[in-house]
Amino acid sequence: MSDLATLETSILDQIAAAGDEVALEAVRVAALGKKGSISALLATLGKMSPDERKTQGAAINQAKDKVTEALAARRDLLKSAALDARLASETIDVTLPLRDAPVEAGRIHPLSQVWDELTTIFADMGFSVAEGPDIETDDYNFTKLNFPEGHPAREMHDTFFFHPKEDGSRMLLRTHTSPVQVRTMLSQKPPIRVICPGRTYRIDSDATHTPQFHQVEGLVIDKTSHLGHLKWILHEFCKAFFEVDHINMRFRPSFFPFTEPSLEVDIQCRRDKGEIRFGEGEDWLEILGCGMVHPNVLRACGIDPDEYQGFAWGMGIDRIAMLKYGIADLRQLFDSDVRWLSHYGFKPLEVPTLAGGLSS
Repeated sequence: MSDLATLETSILDQIAAAGDEVALEAVRVAALGKKGSISALLATLGKMSPDERKTQGAAINQAKDKVTEALAARRDLLKSAALDARLASETIDVTLPLRDAPVEAGRIHPLSQVWDELTTIFADMGFSVAEGPDIETDDYNFTKLNFPEGHPAREMHDTFFFHPKEDGSRMLLRTHTSPVQVRTMLSQKPPIRVICPGRTYRIDSDATHTPQFHQVEGLVIDKTSHLGHLKWILHEFCKAFFEVDHINMRFRPSFFPFTEPSLEVDIQCRRDKGEIRFGEGEDWLEILGCGMVHPNVLRACGIDPDEYQGFAWGMGIDRIAMLKYGIADLRQLFDSDVRWLSHYGFKPLEVPTLAGGLSS
């Protein structure tokens, strides 16, 4: 019996000294396992006399119960300590906002958003979208648009030219989307009502110019089209795009080779603390150029100017994006900075609509 008491005390001391559940399990197996010390004593009961079994069996079972209870208590204590340690090391701030769902994690670039916005506005007016190649011929980019030989835009310092072909002609990166108007007039019979958004290229780079940028141009050719129609279209576009109820516009005489008369368009704005607000104030901001299509352009595209007339306009998509969304430097649009895009970008499912709001 003294050996049993010594064994019991030893096992209880080992249980109390167990530092984790793994060590505690090793003590349990050594005491109560199939070949454990207490299990071995229980196995000797069958060889004892009834009187010995009655006295020693009760003592052995009592020791087993004490060890079992001590194991359970120590296990609960170790589990509680382990949980406290995890809570201390794995702190969770329940005040943090939920992460965006994967479908909302990306962002639409402001240029793509503005492209969709202006397409939505002009589509509501009955315009279709026309596209053309970025690499153009000198004929479509300049000649058919009434640019004379020696015009500054044809020089190397303004235009990206390719190496001359065997016949001496040179392809170039289009300097505007006007060649798309030429291709449309050559391939379609009037009436024509299209917008031509796309990439354009010029040798220029600073805070408000980049070698590659985006333009949208519009073209209407019909028998009775006139400047009154042009003014209405531009007025309705500016109201819808800048999302204001009314906006004053000012048309000033200008010169472009492909239109006659030619006009520069200013819109009403107010400059305040580095911000520009449209539809209010007494300031003016130039935003686009326009005019009636030059008769020489119509003739070059196979349209009789005595029967048809039309008007055209053009503006920079990058510039109107900067004006609407407060982007200070044009170069930021092309820096591929994810942090910038997360600030200025739009959620993928926020498709611009006139009914729901272009930039809601």
